Amino acid sequence: MIVTPAETIDRHRTNGLWGRVTLDALFRKTAQAHPGRIAIVDAPDRSEWTGGEPRSLTYAEAEQEIERLAGFYAAVGLATDHVVGLHAPNTVDAVIAFLAALRAGLIVTPLPLHWRQKDVLEALNRIGAKGLVAADRLETRQMGHAARDVAAELFSLRFVFGLGKEIPDGLIELGPMLAEMGDGLMAPDLKRPDAAEHTATITWSRGGRTPMPVTRSHNQWIAAGFMPFLETRLDEGAHILVPYALSGLTGIGAGLLPWLLSSGTLHLHHPTALSRLAAHADAVEADYVLLPGPLAQTLDARLACRKTTVVAAWSISAPQAATFVPSHTLVDLHVADEYALVARLRGKSARIHPTALGAASAPSGSENAPALVELKAEDGEDGRPPVLSVRGPMVPETGWTAGGRNDGGLALDASGFLRTGISVTRVDGGIAGFGIPGENAPGAGDLEALDLLYQAYPEVREAAAFLVEDPVLGARLYAALVPNPGATPDARAFFAYLDAERVDLAKIPLRVLMLQVLPRHEDGTIDRARLALRVQRLAAAVA
Repeated sequence: MIVTPAETIDRHRTNGLWGRVTLDALFRKTAQAHPGRIAIVDAPDRSEWTGGEPRSLTYAEAEQEIERLAGFYAAVGLATDHVVGLHAPNTVDAVIAFLAALRAGLIVTPLPLHWRQKDVLEALNRIGAKGLVAADRLETRQMGHAARDVAAELFSLRFVFGLGKEIPDGLIELGPMLAEMGDGLMAPDLKRPDAAEHTATITWSRGGRTPMPVTRSHNQWIAAGFMPFLETRLDEGAHILVPYALSGLTGIGAGLLPWLLSSGTLHLHHPTALSRLAAHADAVEADYVLLPGPLAQTLDARLACRKTTVVAAWSISAPQAATFVPSHTLVDLHVADEYALVARLRGKSARIHPTALGAASAPSGSENAPALVELKAEDGEDGRPPVLSVRGPMVPETGWTAGGRNDGGLALDASGFLRTGISVTRVDGGIAGFGIPGENAPGAGDLEALDLLYQAYPEVREAAAFLVEDPVLGARLYAALVPNPGATPDARAFFAYLDAERVDLAKIPLRVLMLQVLPRHEDGTIDRARLALRVQRLAAAVA
């Protein structure tokens, strides 16, 4: 399915930014050139947080599994352009399932790990998914059981596959099934000369009241991946350590794509402690480690391997970002929700460099570097902060089309810039950070929608979601509750209510304030800044 306008395709092909290679074809090329090279390696502690023992595959071994699984998808009735959900943590099995789906001409929708059954159900129903691949568990969460229950409610979901060791009844266990069917399965011959223009994925924006589907073709993904790949100057055969799941622009664009483009070795990691991440990076002598930006200073101090490049991903603006002189090569990666990313080499500077408006190229400082994205900031309405707009070869222009309607909600201006709704801060030299979309919570969406969610608790008359600055995450979600007259709710009961309602884990607040009245502005809207200030004062008093 091609959703990109023909004139956009022609423009990017003419300027050489788009080609005809798909993501799975990138992998196949390396498998043909370096069949014995190690391709993908599980985290050594895999069995502690998901089913199955750690695996390590060469490119030849992984290519064989991808080809066989692609053939299996086609054999059971999944046709080209069918949508398949992927709800699994960072494992070799998940990467194989992802690439095999692309090899079969399917569209993959990687689902955020913090989503629970209700969120998965709503998303798959919205985009008309035909299949779902789910892990058996993630730590104590039984993801396989949730996938089975989604299938019971969503009749259009024809196939539900399980990854791991403890697959519940009702799911097709992929490992044993493929072993039984042997080597006779072959990927279908798609006969698509324009395969790289077809939609590869549907990821999910966190902006708005509900998650929004964002489509991206193979070419758009490759353009996104070139940004960190070129800026970090990755060598061929690099060792890349990624603690992000394949669920969005950061994990795929700055994790999977640099691996594919470098023909390197992908070391998968599940974040449990920063000390473990540092030890893992040293053990594999990583050339490239991706992690949340606020953790970069601590990792930089702990790494013993001097050749490692630290890629600090800033998916929200961090108001208390520490300044330090790094001892390793440090690249700041600014991620604008699911729309665009910009990588910039910090070098030995203690401070993050401003992100310049206009064309962003990689590697920066090179006269002939390709312009991978263009940025502009337009003044917000009613005195609100400026908002970011983007365009370029990595930027999606068209939303997901289902049943003849555009369900993406993407808006382009007259110049072809995509309006992201993401707030930015102007500084000398450009903008300081991409921030988060409007009045939104990271991963949880619109704050006013969260107000209604919390207010549905029976013992509450009013509720307000608000953000408090955090030195690590950039912002933390809190809730203020006003009880009904005569009611005496407690925080424990409120959290139990949210759990019983299977609320998305990202929408559960860190703390709850019980108040007699909510602070408001003169126009009657909730004064969330005063609520945040109250929490900060309480923390200061305790300290």
